[in-house]
Amino acid sequence: MKIIDAVLGFFKPTVVEKEREVKVVRLDAVDSTNAYLRTYTPAEDEPMTVVVADYQTAGKGQGTNTWESEAGKNLLFSVLVHPTMLPVRSQFLLSEAGALALKEALADYVKEDISLKWPNDIYWKDKKLSGTLIETKLAAGRIKDCVFGVGLNVNQETFLSDAPNPVSLCQILGHEVDKEELLNKIIKKFSELYHLLEMGGYNDISAMYHEALYRRGGFHKFRDADGEFDGAIVEVEDDGHLILRDSNGMIREYQFKEVEFIIN
Repeated sequence: MKIIDAVLGFFKPTVVEKEREVKVVRLDAVDSTNAYLRTYTPAEDEPMTVVVADYQTAGKGQGTNTWESEAGKNLLFSVLVHPTMLPVRSQFLLSEAGALALKEALADYVKEDISLKWPNDIYWKDKKLSGTLIETKLAAGRIKDCVFGVGLNVNQETFLSDAPNPVSLCQILGHEVDKEELLNKIIKKFSELYHLLEMGGYNDISAMYHEALYRRGGFHKFRDADGEFDGAIVEVEDDGHLILRDSNGMIREYQFKEVEFIIN
C-alpha cells in the first residue's frame, strides 16, 4: 500500500487493473467530520473522500446523541461516496456495508465477540466499540452523496460521560493500537464492500450483515413505546426497518429510534 500526496490506492480483488483512489484529508480538530464533508466539493476524479480528525468539538451520534472521545486517542473520520447506482429504497445497504467494513477490519485485532447492533453500532460482547452517523443527499430520485461518520474507540482507557456501555480496543486487548494502520485497514475493507455494491451484490451485503447481527439468535429483551417485551430478530429490510417477532408470535416493525435493546 502506498501513500502519495494524501491519496491511498487500493486494488480491487475482482478488478485488478483498476485502482480506486481515496483522498484522505487530515485535520487536527474540527466541529465534526460529517459537517466538514457537507460543504466539501470533491474533484471530478475523486470517487471517495475520507476526512480524519484528532479531535471533534461537536461529534454526534444518531438523533441527539453526542460522542465522547479523548483528543488523539480514537479514530474519528467520515467517508464521502456518491452511490448514484443504488436505488433510494435500498439505501440502508450503504449502512450495512459501512458496518461490515469496520467489523472485518477489527477482526485482525479481535477474533471473537464482535457484532453489528442494529442499525450500525459495532459491539464487543455487550459493550459499544463504535458508532456511525450516516447522512445522504438525494438528487433526481437517486442518492447523490452519502457521508459515513465514524467514531471508533481505539486507545481511550477511561470514559467520563454517562454513556452506558462504552469500550475501546485498548481496553479489550490490554495495549494500544496503531490508529493509522487500523484506519488503512478500514478504508480498504470499505472500498472493497462498496465495490461489491457497485457490482450489484446487494444480497451478499445483506446476508453478511444479517450473519453478523448482535443478538441475531433467540429471544431477547426490547423496549418500545408500549413497554418491554421479549422479541427475536426476523430480518432487517433494505430500507433499514427492523422486523421482530415477539413471544406471542406477533410480527413488529420498527424504524430507527422506535425500539431499543435492553442491555443489563
